Amino acid sequence: MADLLGLRDKIDEIDREIVRLFEERMEVSRKVADFKIRTGKAVFDKEREAEKLKKIKELAHTPFNATGAEELFQQVMSMSRKLQYQLLTEHGIEEERSYTMVDRLPREQVRVVFQGVEGAYSYAAMHGFFGGDIESFHVQTWKDAMDAIVSGRADYGVLPIENSTAGIVAEIYDLLVDYDLYIVGEQIIRCEHALLGLPEASIEDIQVVYSHPQALMQCKTFLEGHPQWDTREMGNTAVSAKKVKEDGDVTKGAIASRQAAGFYGLQVLQDAICRNQYNSTRFIIVSGRQEYAAHAGKISICFELPHKSGTLYNMLSHFIYNGLNMTKIESRPIPGRNWEYRFFVDFEGNLEDGAVKNALRGIRQEASQVRVFGNY
Repeated sequence: MADLLGLRDKIDEIDREIVRLFEERMEVSRKVADFKIRTGKAVFDKEREAEKLKKIKELAHTPFNATGAEELFQQVMSMSRKLQYQLLTEHGIEEERSYTMVDRLPREQVRVVFQGVEGAYSYAAMHGFFGGDIESFHVQTWKDAMDAIVSGRADYGVLPIENSTAGIVAEIYDLLVDYDLYIVGEQIIRCEHALLGLPEASIEDIQVVYSHPQALMQCKTFLEGHPQWDTREMGNTAVSAKKVKEDGDVTKGAIASRQAAGFYGLQVLQDAICRNQYNSTRFIIVSGRQEYAAHAGKISICFELPHKSGTLYNMLSHFIYNGLNMTKIESRPIPGRNWEYRFFVDFEGNLEDGAVKNALRGIRQEASQVRVFGNY
């Protein structure tokens, strides 16, 4: 035990020296930042850091220590960069900004497009966000909605991006990358699915059930209780209800909302059929204008990384160092680049916040590609 205590004392002594040297190194980094501020030199010098890490590995005496030293100094260099990014912000040196802050987004007398038909959850999300004083129209696909904004036929679009039961709507993430459109708001709608049929139908009559693929997935447990039913996918839950009404066939049912039942004159054959009673869908409000409200508190971005070990950790460390709460991260394959991914991150903050400016500055300098989708 005496030997162990002595070893621990020795470790404490070494740790104190490491901290002293770390603080000395950071003070030198501060002077480097002062030089870069005066000269406009970039903080991140990828080639120099790679050469420096190579030399550090060569100083170690075993392969294990070489790997450990490389990892240790990667973090030391990362902290040095973060300090320099912070100092740049403190000196008022900001990156070029394309977003404009407004007191509030216009929600009245605007043109809004949604996918589906009246009675769909997107229709409910639209009215939940904007109210009734708008001009709205529907389109068949999410891409059509994006095109309507780009062409100027709509000021805003309402698109589903995530369901609490089925997960993300992957196609929306891909479309956000393909289009120069921006997220300016969000609306969460409770999706209380029901089995709908014609007024004269009974649940025993049903043979075919129509709905959106995600709704069918969300009601999988209920549907498994009726294995004799044939399930068929439609582009939208309300479109499914509309089809049942138009077909006039008592053997056909639709999984959709109670609102859709009322809108299309159908009856509810079975209520609350979703396996998750708190099933909800998050819709994003998309615009062609790069603007955000002064009270906005969430930011969505995406970035691409070099296909190397540790790069994702380095990106996420910018949120940790600046005290930003990351609320979501998703990845999507990059077309044409096998096994490489684009990462989508939501985090709390406002583009006016110093911590947000620091984090975005670091991510922009160190990622292969970055895009800010919006602050809302």
